[in-house]
Amino acid sequence: MVKTAFKVAYIGTDFYGFQRQPDLPTVEGELLKVFKKVGLSDKPESSGYSIAGRTDRGVHAMGNVICLKTDVEVSVNQINRHLPASIQIIGKTEVPNGFKPRYADYRHYRYILIKDPNDDSVLDLEEMQKASKLMEGEHNFQNFSKRSERDPIRTLNSIKITQKRDLIVFDVIGRSFLWNMVRKMVKILTMVGKGDISLKEVILLFNPDIPASITPVPPDGLILMDVIYNGVEFSQEEYAKNNFMKTLKEEYVWRKTIAAVEEEMIKVLNVRGKSQKP
Repeated sequence: MVKTAFKVAYIGTDFYGFQRQPDLPTVEGELLKVFKKVGLSDKPESSGYSIAGRTDRGVHAMGNVICLKTDVEVSVNQINRHLPASIQIIGKTEVPNGFKPRYADYRHYRYILIKDPNDDSVLDLEEMQKASKLMEGEHNFQNFSKRSERDPIRTLNSIKITQKRDLIVFDVIGRSFLWNMVRKMVKILTMVGKGDISLKEVILLFNPDIPASITPVPPDGLILMDVIYNGVEFSQEEYAKNNFMKTLKEEYVWRKTIAAVEEEMIKVLNVRGKSQKP
């Protein structure tokens, strides 16, 4: 039997997260259903199926990783033909039997924050940069996840914040992350940018004896960009990549249309509101 790792890209909008759930559409559920259909795996347990990570509902990915053992030839195009257009395998590679995708060398998350046109506040990017530097390195991130996490100690390699027109982009790189950790970090950084909390208060968040409740930013802006392993190179499936890009472009145009329609409706309501004033 050959152990194969797959790099999976997906638009998380229409799925209830990655992990399979009874009677709900999930990324993992769709993958396992197709694996069975094309004869790769009847049961995930018997094929040594394993994953790099479970993304939450609404979170997207360009490089999540799954793997399984199979004694039949793997055809990525055959698998992708049966998958929804919003889920595609874009890379694969053979890996040793001992390979476990969860033990990555590092993961790269990117959060896209769009400026709210209804919010006049200006984010102080310089202060946010300072706060991000406080998050780098090894810390106790218990306040950035569930209090029940067994090991809240995590090490962040880097956090980079860049501004692109009306967007602020957060690139977070580390070996492993707790549940909701990235989204809660982004929330704190935006609070610093608005002046709602100070840099000293950010430092206190790493003290598990001082509990803090942090509401994460919405999942829609989060992308699992890649999962990297030393010595493991994935071959890129060009046909699959182009198909997924086509889906992304169609989705982009559709959402731009919806945004333009809603913007127009807001303008009309504003005009009507002004015209009714005495």
